[in-house]
Amino acid sequence: MSAECYPITILPHVSQLYRGYLGMGASPVDAAVRQWYGAEPFAGKWMRSERPAVDAGRLADALARQSVEFGASPAAMANIEKLRGGARAVVTGQQVGLFGGPLLTLLKAATAIARAKDATRVSGVEHVPVFWLATEDHDLAEVNQVSLLTKTTVETLRAGLKTKAAVEVGGIALGSEIDQVLEQAGELLEFAPVWETLKECYTAGQTLGGAFAGLMARLFAEQGLIVMDAASQEFHALGASTLRYAIEHAEELQAALIARSEELVKAGYHAQVLVAAGGSLLFLVDEATGERIALRRLPDGGWKAGGKIFSAAELIAILESAPERLSPNALLRPVFQDTILPTAAYIGGPSEIAYFAQSSVVYEAILGRVTPVLPRLTATVLETSVAAVMEMHEVQLPDAMTTADELALRLGARAMPIEGKRKLAAAGNALDAALAAADDYMGGMDESLGRTVEVSSSKMRYQMNRLRRMAAAFELQKESSLKKHAAAITLNVFPDGHPQERLVAGVWFVARHGEGLVERLVEAAANLCPGHVVIRL
Repeated sequence: MSAECYPITILPHVSQLYRGYLGMGASPVDAAVRQWYGAEPFAGKWMRSERPAVDAGRLADALARQSVEFGASPAAMANIEKLRGGARAVVTGQQVGLFGGPLLTLLKAATAIARAKDATRVSGVEHVPVFWLATEDHDLAEVNQVSLLTKTTVETLRAGLKTKAAVEVGGIALGSEIDQVLEQAGELLEFAPVWETLKECYTAGQTLGGAFAGLMARLFAEQGLIVMDAASQEFHALGASTLRYAIEHAEELQAALIARSEELVKAGYHAQVLVAAGGSLLFLVDEATGERIALRRLPDGGWKAGGKIFSAAELIAILESAPERLSPNALLRPVFQDTILPTAAYIGGPSEIAYFAQSSVVYEAILGRVTPVLPRLTATVLETSVAAVMEMHEVQLPDAMTTADELALRLGARAMPIEGKRKLAAAGNALDAALAAADDYMGGMDESLGRTVEVSSSKMRYQMNRLRRMAAAFELQKESSLKKHAAAITLNVFPDGHPQERLVAGVWFVARHGEGLVERLVEAAANLCPGHVVIRL
């Protein structure tokens, strides 16, 4: 097995803000990006930070009780006791996607484990990995499906879950339909051992959150990953001070967030979360329906959730009697999390890290500090057969991040005889030289003539490129295997136009390579690549 590191820019849609964050170490000391994050991503100073003050005893008790339900390993239970004794946490998290969701879920957990090991070794203080389940989200469509690969296509399986309202997804119970979905998954996973694990976790009557937790606890049993669902009354009571602050200081928090959003835009970046006057950082779970409804502030100081009006005092009363009914939004969630946990660092993906540029003002207001956020491992797993085809055609990872048709044309162009390539290149060069001379001459005569030459030149170059593509397509017709190879490469590396890690289920890779893959991902995460890793198996 081997790994290699590419710049993060080979991935599509990488934001300017995330690129700025990754390059923070080379930025000026007064760079705006340095003010928005708790630490440089690769400096390691976070490992020696002071331990945040939390109620370690109550936290450990709650985690221990919950972890028994999740089937936690002895290593995870031992890590909970380390938290009780003063250990710090390296935290990550993800939505509770069907069958564990895409590969990036495993990459996040692997990164948290690797960073916790590093911090323990460097600082001499115990650090343990914690995986926070985003069970309070209410976007069912996002977690109700999972994508696996066949030999030729992406196969998306859906659990068929439905609710009458936008309830918290973690508490949705699986129906008997899950058995049929498991059978479909079994065929696609070739009934590998991990499929048996899926059957143990995803049973009718179990919740999405509970099933996901059981799967993660089993996959990362040896690494001692602590899996945590904070949606309960017990955990919300531990984080109640942050929820109370968000009620009592809603207006000033919103003003600070609006100012930060404007600051981001002015600096040439983007605000990940839209923040507007009258909004808040909280949701309220309806007592009767379980619906998770955004809380909004009214001009008279009151609050509104759906069609119901509340005073601030009424919300405080709910917080005191049923704290689990108040739920943080994406900007408040990390602060709520770090009120409960002794977090040394949070492991996030590009979008989450963009959130932190805004969340930092909430951190400062409520906790008086900003938790460092570190980038998760971002990777493409290359199986031996796929890597061999890529090497045969001299295809590098960036070349493969396109459509099968486009890659096939490139392979066809490469397969063209050398003499044919030379003739086309000579024709193209001659055309460029002739057009440059015409532009020189006619542009010097008259500016409008020069513009005419530019338009005509563009059309001629288009036709020249069209001839090149026609020649490549002809080679493709002679070499049908090139199309098959291009399809195989893009299916595995860039399925349906998405980076592999964001679409293909993590369990698909575990099924093919065994649970030893988990430790391999931890090893890859330990290498601290500042970009995108290719892991060759």
